[in-house]
Amino acid sequence: MKMAAVCGSGLGSSFMVEMNIKTVLGELGINDVEVNHYDVGSAAPELADVFFVGGDLADSVQHLGNVVVLDSIIDMDELRDKVKKVAEENNLI
Repeated sequence: MKMAAVCGSGLGSSFMVEMNIKTVLGELGINDVEVNHYDVGSAAPELADVFFVGGDLADSVQHLGNVVVLDSIIDMDELRDKVKKVAEENNLI
């Protein structure tokens, strides 16, 4: 499975969310998920199975398919809940 974080420039916040997703996956004991980050212009549906974005980009990334919108990109509890839900839906845990 592949997960991706997307932000406007693909450098700062998406990289931070990528690292946080990896942290959460590690906490859940999930090691076989590839996680990357992209800018909104480069993100394409074939690059990941699920994309995590901040609410400000929600309308811009609907073409990606499976999108998880984060109310706050710095809220680890929210990210943990949403990553865990994706993991459960995909039988990773």
